[in-house]
Amino acid sequence: MRWSPHVTVAAVTCDTSGRFLLVEELIDGVPCLNQPAGHWERGESLIEAVIRETREETGYDFVPEAILGIYHWQHPHKDLTYLRIAFAGHTNGHDPLAPLDTGILGPRWLRREELPAARLRTVMVEQCIQDFLAGQRCSLDLLHSL
Repeated sequence: MRWSPHVTVAAVTCDTSGRFLLVEELIDGVPCLNQPAGHWERGESLIEAVIRETREETGYDFVPEAILGIYHWQHPHKDLTYLRIAFAGHTNGHDPLAPLDTGILGPRWLRREELPAARLRTVMVEQCIQDFLAGQRCSLDLLHSL
């Protein structure tokens, strides 16, 4: 059997009142929270992917400013491995009427302290927020498409 990790992108952004943009989505029929995130698709750059995924899941236009981190996560109950490239940035416009991806209940703006009571999709959600708050940033110049 061939091992195929899932390469995903995620957008991490915080408004001036300290709220993070999250997505409430249904996973196996259960609502949970995630950053706007999704799979990298053939033919697009990682930056194009995170802009697209944020728009499809929230209706917000995301402007990547830095690489927040690269996260490896093995699902504890399934044979799934994820490699997430998370981007820090800001939003620049919102279309509240934009159609959202199937299974998305909608965007949610929440403060860090509101998250422990919520059901997070993976541990990567919390880790990305911790890294964002710690000021971790890498230049977008690290990305090269050859």
